[in-house]
Amino acid sequence: MMSLQMSIAVQNGTDNKTKVIHVAIVCAGHRSTRDVVTLIKSVLFYRKNPLHFHLISDKIAQSILEYLFDTWNVAEVEVSFYLADNVQGEVAWIPNKHYSGVFGLLKLTLTKTLPPDLPKVIVLDTDVTFATDIAELWKIFHILKGKKVIGLVENQSDWYLGKLWKNHRPWPALGRGFNTGVILLDLQKLRDMKWMELWKRIAEKELVTMQHTSLADQDIFNAVLKRHPDILYHLPCQWNVQLSDNTRSEQCYSEISDLKIVHWNSPKKLKVKNKHVEFFRNLYLTFLEYDGNLLRRELFGCNSANVGNAVQEKLSSINEDDECYDFRRAHVTVFRTHLYYLEYIYEPVDNDVTLVAQLSMDRLQMLETICKHWEGPISIALYMSDAEAQQFLRYAQGSEILMKRKNIGYHMIFKDGQYYPVNYLRNVALRNVNTPYVFLSDIDFLPMHGLYDYLRKVVSVIGLDKQKKALVIPAFETQRYRIDFPKSKAELLRQLELGNLFTFRYHVWPKGHAPTNYPKWRTETVPYTVQWDTDFEPYVVVKKDVPQFDQRFVGFGWNKVSHAMELDVNGCLKVLKREFQRELSQKYGLKALKYFSDE
Repeated sequence: MMSLQMSIAVQNGTDNKTKVIHVAIVCAGHRSTRDVVTLIKSVLFYRKNPLHFHLISDKIAQSILEYLFDTWNVAEVEVSFYLADNVQGEVAWIPNKHYSGVFGLLKLTLTKTLPPDLPKVIVLDTDVTFATDIAELWKIFHILKGKKVIGLVENQSDWYLGKLWKNHRPWPALGRGFNTGVILLDLQKLRDMKWMELWKRIAEKELVTMQHTSLADQDIFNAVLKRHPDILYHLPCQWNVQLSDNTRSEQCYSEISDLKIVHWNSPKKLKVKNKHVEFFRNLYLTFLEYDGNLLRRELFGCNSANVGNAVQEKLSSINEDDECYDFRRAHVTVFRTHLYYLEYIYEPVDNDVTLVAQLSMDRLQMLETICKHWEGPISIALYMSDAEAQQFLRYAQGSEILMKRKNIGYHMIFKDGQYYPVNYLRNVALRNVNTPYVFLSDIDFLPMHGLYDYLRKVVSVIGLDKQKKALVIPAFETQRYRIDFPKSKAELLRQLELGNLFTFRYHVWPKGHAPTNYPKWRTETVPYTVQWDTDFEPYVVVKKDVPQFDQRFVGFGWNKVSHAMELDVNGCLKVLKREFQRELSQKYGLKALKYFSDE
């Protein structure tokens, strides 16, 4: 188990608002990490109590969600992780045809997985959406008296009636059976009745004739309840309105205001048939695109202490009268970050190089073109709102080019503030690289065809692995909307002569790339040495453990000319540059003197 403390809830007094509500969710894989965020947004939107989420996950989901919750920094929320690998053996022996695989059976193990001193928990599927305060559901535990240890909503489809098609043979169930998308579990009573032994014994007997489960844990829960109906508490169906084909969900409520939880438990999801489906869809989309930063708010009347919030302390210490206030604030801001927003599967090869870049919504169209020019791995940070993140998702999933590539790490950094945190984005992309070398580029630069293979060969030739060197990649630009991309150096030189191409920033910021020594480059056939000079900002290939970018430079100040000019006018850029140079001197001593200009 791993616990991530985001803030501390102090439970003094008897006020219901101080009671911590415990929620368990099984979450595995990249898609599940996106789905669970929408669920949690809906819970946070209505809640008035401190929350403790218990996430049973694989290593991928745990890594992603740990970072997400750490950067989200929601008040009065604690998150604990439990590695699915540790309990998979308890259910892996069960043949299961459900698409969720072994993870669809893990809810059966919660009495063993969760801490032994945790007495009760609400269990949720990732495809449910709340329409009310989760505290209302938590209060129902007071009704679970005597032998009642499991609270469930009746299944709203005819699945367990065995009437869906000819020879349909479901697992045994009480009447229509019960849906396990929302469960109340009295863990202590279940442990006392030896739950793990009970369900295993019944599952073994049923599997002799059933041979496999079709609905994963739900089949086994229902088989247990068929034999032990006295342990079931029948939850009102508003607590799990199941939107799938062949359901009777419309009989669950007379008014939409009666709804508590909507469960999208159909493979067709938002395309299910229901007379109120538009309302349900809008409810779901509201939370899907809702700005998660707004949910960081502290709870009122909770007698809780928001202890040790280092980010808030740093923000409070900044003088608002400082001319560089906005930039200093951006320097300490922690942006909510969802790493590996799409599936990433890649094992590095020898001398491997990852292209590192960042983008906002207005550069999204460059992704497909970059992929055509760079076959190797890419680590890219995307700066977007929650709504834009969904637009990106639809764009990516509709792109045959992008969907073919599993070696691209998409890291979603959610918008917060007025400035573009360019170096923050670069650092996120840089930190999430699993190759020995990185090509630090920008999204609107197209690598020459074959550059990936060339760089893998040259990094060892120039000794990049043994010495502190950087391989400078000469950069060029065009002012034309359309141009035939040069396929060779000879072609590139010809385009330069014709005026179709220019050395990068030749017209507006020649100092930025002049040390590349383009006249020498024209005639050289092998890599050559160049010297650093003031304001040199080349695109380079370096080892991945290169120092991080300084995050106080936001917008495009001191790394891109457009914003540098604006900052230079108001004087703030010079202040930040002097601070950076001073810190460089303190860190590296005399070696840093050459980086000071005569300004």
